[in-house]
Amino acid sequence: MASFRSTVENMSKLMDEMGITELDLERQLLLGLYRKHIHLSKQQAVAAAPVGFVPSNKTNADTKISGHVLKSPMVGVAYLAPEPGAKPFVKVGSAVKAGDTVALVEAMKTFNPIKSDIDGVVKEILVTDGMAVEFDTPIIVIE
Repeated sequence: MASFRSTVENMSKLMDEMGITELDLERQLLLGLYRKHIHLSKQQAVAAAPVGFVPSNKTNADTKISGHVLKSPMVGVAYLAPEPGAKPFVKVGSAVKAGDTVALVEAMKTFNPIKSDIDGVVKEILVTDGMAVEFDTPIIVIE
């Protein structure tokens, strides 16, 4: 019997070849019905990267970030604009006030606003639009 990991890898390859980005799984169990919705995107491939690999747009332990860092409060996909093709919430050099939305993190089809908790100027944007993020991933640096 194939391992769960190899099954997922094979399904991912097949979905990529066929251009499928969403999959609904349903399984009848003894105590009820199990349903799972899976959304795949090319950016999420970072999660399957070899151990020790750090993408250039992510920070590593050797990189010092100075300033106030806004981090992702959850695992999801980061978006820098309210919708595709729209003007980004902020860019480097933008002035922000506490409470301003600076990004979105989508988790389970819900778009969660990432709001600045201080007044300042955007010094650095550490994610790209559509990038998969983990809990506590640095998103934006404000001075």
